[in-house]
Amino acid sequence: MGIYKDLLDGKAKLSLIGLGYVGLPIALEFAKHISVVGFDINEKRVEMMRNSIDPSEELTAEAFEGADIEFTASPEDLAKASFHIVAVPTPIDSHNKPDLTPLLSATRLLGKQLKKGDYVVYESTVYPGATEEDCIPLLEEMSGLKYKEDFKVGYSPERINPGDEVHTLATIKKIVSGCDDEALEEIAKTYEIVVKAGVHRAPEMKVAEAAKVIENTQRDVNIAFMNELSIIFNRMGINTFDVLEAAGTKWNFLKFYPGLVGGHCIGVDPYYLSYKAQEYRYHPQIINSGRFVNDSMGFYIAKQLVKKLIAKGERILGSRVLVMGVTFKEDVSDIRNSKVVDVISELKSYGVEVDVIDPKADKDDVMKYYGITMIDEAKPKYDAVVAAVSHKEYLSLDEDYFGSILKDGGVFVDVKGIFKDKIKNYIYWSL
Repeated sequence: MGIYKDLLDGKAKLSLIGLGYVGLPIALEFAKHISVVGFDINEKRVEMMRNSIDPSEELTAEAFEGADIEFTASPEDLAKASFHIVAVPTPIDSHNKPDLTPLLSATRLLGKQLKKGDYVVYESTVYPGATEEDCIPLLEEMSGLKYKEDFKVGYSPERINPGDEVHTLATIKKIVSGCDDEALEEIAKTYEIVVKAGVHRAPEMKVAEAAKVIENTQRDVNIAFMNELSIIFNRMGINTFDVLEAAGTKWNFLKFYPGLVGGHCIGVDPYYLSYKAQEYRYHPQIINSGRFVNDSMGFYIAKQLVKKLIAKGERILGSRVLVMGVTFKEDVSDIRNSKVVDVISELKSYGVEVDVIDPKADKDDVMKYYGITMIDEAKPKYDAVVAAVSHKEYLSLDEDYFGSILKDGGVFVDVKGIFKDKIKNYIYWSL
């Protein structure tokens, strides 16, 4: 009898380590069918979840209803489970190098509770080989158990898209892999409990790791191409979104758009692949070039705005600009690796006074991580407005509203091009 059957029969529990925007939805989905232990090192977050509150503000209280789950911040409770899923962040450091600290800390913590017969599945995005080279030896060291003989390991990359209510855990096909044929089958069947779209069985863990890291790297490179086009078309006086709309009429044109590329996936994962490639004495050209273009866009946007203000005779020192949105993408509260911050810091370097508003972001977090003080509402009138993030709260705004907060002849910067046909009486610019 395998772990899959034990989970269904209530003879074994599943643990989820790391209850962020990835881990919590997985834990709650499994908890509709089997018994789950949800672990996070942050006691404050754990207490919120005990009260049916998602700290990431992605899930409603209804998502917690009927869930057979024990939320805990005590590592000892992990010993109650036999199938463990690790879903902790894998960021980069200040030098754009992979930072495996959260992953290895979670592995070390789990290893102390590991038992014979247990399964461990990693979901965190890593470079190919990280599970076998970095995590498994640590599990063996901390547990005193033998890999494959005493415990099995697999890798199944997360594919959750924050703020997306259509593409969810249940509706996105899941890649699974295992350390041997038995592990692969048991892990696959376990995920099939909750993933209605089915699973893809990868032949080895490195393949699954590589598949995940290139998903976001591919998007990053394509967006970098769009950003580079926007720089070129800006010099030609052509609206990039008009060009993309025209080109998009061809059936096989790939519809990517220019913009700020931040967050903890697209703006991070390419560095993992690039880092590992250099270990094999290959220095990626396209990947690194794409990263350079995308990482520079915040500064580019700010400079274009300053040029517009200078062209209309504004005194830059002391001019006032409102930045609308500071999260890394629309309709989420997550501010990690937000490239809007680059726009703000560059404007301030010119002596511009910048106000920042965002209906999703937490003021305390923005101050803690970036030293930026957010305001509750706009304080008219501004020399320029930057629509940086296309939150749904902004989509219904019209030119009359912006007229109430912009000076006559003010500059309107529309990063995502969402107001392209709405702004007629102000100096309009977009990527």
